[in-house]
Amino acid sequence: MNERTAVDVELTRYVAEFINETRAEDLSAEVVDLGKKSILDGLGLALSGSVAKSGELVRRHLDELGLGQGSATVIGGGRKVAPRFAAFANGVGIHADDYDDTQLAVARDRVYGLLTHPTAPALPAALAVSESVGASGLDFMLAYHLGVEVECKIAEAIAPRHYQAGFHTTATCGTFAAAAASAKLMGLDVAATRRALSIAGSQSAGLRENFGTMTKPFHAGRSSESGVAAAQFASYGWTAAARILEAPRGFFSAAGGGYDQSAIFGKLGSPWTFASPGVSIKPHPSGSLTHPGMTEMLRLIREHGISAKDVKHVRVGTNSNMPNALIHHRPKDELQAKFSMEFCMAILLLEGRAGLNEFTDAAVEREDVKAMVEKVDFVIDDRAEAAGYHLMTTYIDIELNDGRTVSGRADFGKGSPAFPMSYDEVAGKFRENAEFAGMGRGRAEEIVELVRGLERLASLDDLSSRLISV
Repeated sequence: MNERTAVDVELTRYVAEFINETRAEDLSAEVVDLGKKSILDGLGLALSGSVAKSGELVRRHLDELGLGQGSATVIGGGRKVAPRFAAFANGVGIHADDYDDTQLAVARDRVYGLLTHPTAPALPAALAVSESVGASGLDFMLAYHLGVEVECKIAEAIAPRHYQAGFHTTATCGTFAAAAASAKLMGLDVAATRRALSIAGSQSAGLRENFGTMTKPFHAGRSSESGVAAAQFASYGWTAAARILEAPRGFFSAAGGGYDQSAIFGKLGSPWTFASPGVSIKPHPSGSLTHPGMTEMLRLIREHGISAKDVKHVRVGTNSNMPNALIHHRPKDELQAKFSMEFCMAILLLEGRAGLNEFTDAAVEREDVKAMVEKVDFVIDDRAEAAGYHLMTTYIDIELNDGRTVSGRADFGKGSPAFPMSYDEVAGKFRENAEFAGMGRGRAEEIVELVRGLERLASLDDLSSRLISV
């Protein structure tokens, strides 16, 4: 039996039953705590994303739709709209700066970038529908976890061709995340949840060719919106196929050419993805594949006292799949810079940091940045290739003007499960993002504490009232 094409179980039913039957008490304390970090991170990113150019354009789009008042908060947008449109706006916001969390791979044939940004599609849908139905903090948190779990296991199972050929998994698998979270909060039974997943599968779309443009965060927003809409239509009795995941003409076959049944069947919540292999939270607003190299570059700079004037040449070596995502070698704007290993190395050497204030059009256009970018070679390294595509192995060699060469290697970056950020460290990132959006420190602190005690909230009113504007 070929596990990647097997259709010997009703996989879509299994997923729907997991969504329907899982209860809050099935979440361990460890998983709850890990989820709170990603929820707080996502809320901060929605705030900072609200002041991006894409945030302005999204609000213009919402205004032109003439939606009027709704039940769901547009974070930092000063308005409430219908849940599906709030999910869209907040999904775009969370992913606007490519600063949101990422899923780790398990199988050795999995390109790290093949997998997904779990929170960007799941959180906006869970938040929007929770507000609409008056859910408690505990209900909201459970729905978010179900969305993340379904999304990550689907991303883990689909054949690697899916990502390698150009699909963006945050867009495709993320639609199922939003549908799962929404179906749980709407109280759909197994049959209706199955239909919601099927409707979501027909809306799964997003191409990696759009990396480095506003359309990449658009993917996250649309996947979240589509999942909410899928659950809504399923609740009306809208009909859909029963086996959208596993059927010969279903999602896995059409979008990936197959799947690994063993990566998903029997694996939902066993273990939860947050527990193993884990989810990484980003310390820098750039593509996740840049982070091991950035972490190691910062370590080398600090350990050896390296400054930009000392550097003659930098060689960055990775496996052959990483350049497929880090496609901008001479970036022209901030969005391209997020997918430029050369820029990420250059800005660290020049500034010693790489946050939202360093990823700007003005920084990309600086002559000293352009000159440093020219000193960085991003190449395929046989050692990184041999380490496996499930790792982000990065080798750095810094040739200095005094003749010395300083070298290092990293497989994962800061914020990964191997090198995690604490809740307080994530809170620090949240504060920076909230401040970037113009929010006062007092209100930011209130949000940090509300999320810390999320399971004790009778409703999300106190949280959403602090998020609607800055």
